[in-house]
Amino acid sequence: MVLWKCSVCGYVFEGAEAPDKCPKCGAPKEKFVKLSDVEEKLVLRSRLSNSLHIEAYTLLQRLVEIAEKGIQDNLDPPCVKIFTEEKEFALNTMQKIKAELEAHMKKGKWG
Repeated sequence: MVLWKCSVCGYVFEGAEAPDKCPKCGAPKEKFVKLSDVEEKLVLRSRLSNSLHIEAYTLLQRLVEIAEKGIQDNLDPPCVKIFTEEKEFALNTMQKIKAELEAHMKKGKWG
């Protein structure tokens, strides 16, 4: 598998040759750069972890929704405390995931 990266928008294309135009931004074929073996390995190696982070982020969004409903229900102070802690945990972890994914992108571990 050969990976090509659009130098205009960062889209990563998989194929023997670069596409005639970028599927994302429409840039011409000449704007694609073939990733080196090292760059390609980083992208391929990182895909599982990146997708797991995205899946976890989605679950954490749901946890925020559930916690907010529990806070609104306001059954008793201990329940509200737990739901508040759950919400804070989810929001904090979501921020950590975003920061980690940004770090991956800056290190070429994305595509």
